[in-house]
Amino acid sequence: MNLSPVILVTGTDTGVGKTITTAALAAALNGKGRSVAVFKPCQSGAADGDSDAAEIVRLAGVPAEAGVVLQEPMAPVAAAAIDGTPLPALASHAGRIRELAATHDHVLIEGAGGVLVELDSDGGTLADLGSLLASPFVVVARPGLGTLNHTALTLEALAARGLEVLGVVLGSWPASPDAVHHSNRQVLGSLRVPVIGALPERASELSPADFRAGAAAWLNGMPA
Repeated sequence: MNLSPVILVTGTDTGVGKTITTAALAAALNGKGRSVAVFKPCQSGAADGDSDAAEIVRLAGVPAEAGVVLQEPMAPVAAAAIDGTPLPALASHAGRIRELAATHDHVLIEGAGGVLVELDSDGGTLADLGSLLASPFVVVARPGLGTLNHTALTLEALAARGLEVLGVVLGSWPASPDAVHHSNRQVLGSLRVPVIGALPERASELSPADFRAGAAAWLNGMPA
């Protein structure tokens, strides 16, 4: 199969490894000679120094940008209300993504939190953005307790909207996995979409060179 030029990366929750997975996807594709750009519609938590785009640039060495930067480490609508910042409409994000797609082989879009977190004042979500772009998703999940329900709910929400899912990535696979981790990985592997990879925990602490060298092996189930 030919990999879509635009891919959306969502998570089953916040803190599951979306940014690191997005960086690994970018590095793996870039290592195949593909030009890659990353776009994050809403970046929250700037007051705490959070910048997913900067982390992706550091680890993957590809261009990355945010559509809007918000100060509070909260969901975009709540953070924008505190900042007094208007949120761009989904159509505005889609326009910028199409511009990037015109000059790159692939554009990766990193969501905020889960797939139904609102990104604009009209209630538009990452799922809605995926519908607008007619593009597939990668779902990032944690390997520990609770992941089966969270992953199933995310996949059900995407399926209900007729949105394609390329696969599930475990965003932080422990160095010493226990029985729960192994069991969850086995069950997730039996779902209607494949598990296409697992990133080692603390992958972000690797040097950029080691991170880029390992990305393709971590995501060895990613379609070509």
